[in-house]
Amino acid sequence: MKYFAMTGVAGYIAPRHLQAIHDTGNTLKAALDPNDSVGILDRYFPDASFFTEYERFDRHLDRLRRDTTRRPIDYLSVCTPNYLHDAHIRLALRLGANAICEKPLVANPWQLDALQEMEAESPGKVYSVLQLRVHPALIALRKKIQEAPSDTKYEVNLTYMTSRGPWYLYSWKGNEDKSGGISTNIGVHFYDLLIWLFGPAQSTETHLYERTKASGYIELQNARVSWFLSIDRNDLPPAAKAAGKTTYRSITVNGEEIEFSEGFTDLHTRVYEDILAGNGFGMEDARPAIELVYAIRTSPIKKDLEKAHPILRGEAALSHM
Repeated sequence: MKYFAMTGVAGYIAPRHLQAIHDTGNTLKAALDPNDSVGILDRYFPDASFFTEYERFDRHLDRLRRDTTRRPIDYLSVCTPNYLHDAHIRLALRLGANAICEKPLVANPWQLDALQEMEAESPGKVYSVLQLRVHPALIALRKKIQEAPSDTKYEVNLTYMTSRGPWYLYSWKGNEDKSGGISTNIGVHFYDLLIWLFGPAQSTETHLYERTKASGYIELQNARVSWFLSIDRNDLPPAAKAAGKTTYRSITVNGEEIEFSEGFTDLHTRVYEDILAGNGFGMEDARPAIELVYAIRTSPIKKDLEKAHPILRGEAALSHM
């Protein structure tokens, strides 16, 4: 049995990590969150120590490490806001523990460089939660793509709209310095998926970049990708609005929809199983998407819309919308 601690235990994604720790037969010894609405701990780990102050949490974990009569943690699960990931990964490495961190691992490539130097000096390792890479339907798609001729170039459209109210822009998520902006906070897992499927990015164009929406074009080794992200409910397709839906997600490859709406319930558990088996996705696996989102948000806006997403070109976008 491995001992875990967790930061951000009151957050949206934490229950998936709690479930994964529980389902893999391990235990949570300590948890941190400035918010104390953490009754979910009673469902999984009622005996876990809980802290609302980082300093006391840090001290508690350090005492576990130094006290020879007690056992230190083996893993720190990081479920906090994006801008805290770097600091909490560093805490894990200083403790000699492994870090399992939600996406994005960090917002900027140079933060990754510094963490890799620190990882090299620590017995701990840093793992990124890239759960779409363990989805059975996407694994099968990747195998199909890899079996195609190496010079095959696919035409890909990514459209992701997930409605958020005014609270979003007032929270840390609406602060680009803290979240990395919409392409990082909302889009990074899709960019990672596309790079994993179609190979490294060769060039990128940004056609729109606002607080609530962004769009652009990416040339990958084996794909040309036009993408559109939005948290504005007004961008939802009429059919989605009529059905009362608040989210619309579509990825098409050569006009054919990739269907992976099912099978999400246990992906975090699969990620944990891989890590505990000595595998898992490390910092180099996460790097291409981190470099790409940095390029997207720092690139000048290109006015030429020849390669833009259909929505920006004023088309009906996708026929199934």
